[in-house]
Amino acid sequence: MVSQISYLLDTNIISELAKPQPNSAVLQQFYVAQHEISISSIVWHELRFGWLRMPDGQRKQLITKFLHDVVSLIPILDYDAQAAKIHAEIRIQTQKMGNNIPFVDGQIAAIAMAQGLILVTRNTKDFQAIEGLRQINWFTDTIDR
Repeated sequence: MVSQISYLLDTNIISELAKPQPNSAVLQQFYVAQHEISISSIVWHELRFGWLRMPDGQRKQLITKFLHDVVSLIPILDYDAQAAKIHAEIRIQTQKMGNNIPFVDGQIAAIAMAQGLILVTRNTKDFQAIEGLRQINWFTDTIDR
């Protein structure tokens, strides 16, 4: 059975899952949706950059294992021409409202919108100004089945 991707995970969700004791609600939602998730190339960059900056040690070894065993199995969606078009529209829309969201957040939101996905993030306030973006916070919300 081929599962359809429904969710685009933000960096803060993947980072939570990498903790020695992740939030139980986030972990539960991850298991429920594990065959329907993806990350963006932007999130992959943020994860990889953070990992490269880490000092050698036990924590870095654990993150290396997590990136290899878990994240490497998650589809990575690129910032393509359609996402770039949507991102430009997001930037204009939010600037007109006086709400300049961080560039990478706009990219992540645009990828979710271009692919018709729900963005999973803890930082829902950062994305509230983006019209048409569907989002969920796995720390507080559950997936409707």
